[in-house]
Amino acid sequence: MRNVKLGVNIDHIATLRNARNEKNPDTVEATRVVLSSGGDMVVMHLRGDRRHIKDADLERARREVKGLIHLEMAATPEMEKIALKIRPDSVCIVPESPNEVTTQGGLKMAGNLAGLEKITRSLSKSGIEVSLFVDPEPQPIRAAHNIGADCIELCTSKYSVSWGKKLQAKELEQLQLASFLVKELKMNLHAGHGLDYYNVVPVARIEGMDSLNIGYSIISRAMFVGLKTAVSEMKRLIQ
Repeated sequence: MRNVKLGVNIDHIATLRNARNEKNPDTVEATRVVLSSGGDMVVMHLRGDRRHIKDADLERARREVKGLIHLEMAATPEMEKIALKIRPDSVCIVPESPNEVTTQGGLKMAGNLAGLEKITRSLSKSGIEVSLFVDPEPQPIRAAHNIGADCIELCTSKYSVSWGKKLQAKELEQLQLASFLVKELKMNLHAGHGLDYYNVVPVARIEGMDSLNIGYSIISRAMFVGLKTAVSEMKRLIQ
């Protein structure tokens, strides 16, 4: 049996709460449910615009829940300061644009290496595992390794939206080739973005895969079957 871990992104629990500016659904309660239902870690993306997760969500989860907390964040001084204060177990540095509906592809490394290296080494020095969210291509993977990242999270968006077996197989092969390089560099391997109950299994079977980070599809399914069932179903699929 494979031992692929599942990170569950609960951003859209906060989206629903924010729609009414209420306390519920409570992200801390969601964190507890995720961790008791097969989720190995809880993922939160604290965006600069705070459109879903708020600072208090991250602070309360770290303080009130025993379990792994994984923070997604942009490479900004503000987010670096928050991460060093809250001390999540791990951080994934992701690209962020003000008008995007969701993250659009991996980090653009060219021209940003100095800033990325500074924040990566700062977080690593404090004992936080650092991953970089990149497209499944050699250049950004090698660049992430060279600036001290512990982990690569491969962006699976192209695979997730591919239509037809031929195109999907092509994108899956790209992910597998990228995974070989990640492991050659002795880095941890994560993947995510757009994965759901119908397309996740081939990615979970990629040689060397350590963890999958999935959010929207799990929270969407939870609307019909409940969060506990939605998480446990996904966990069963990736094992």
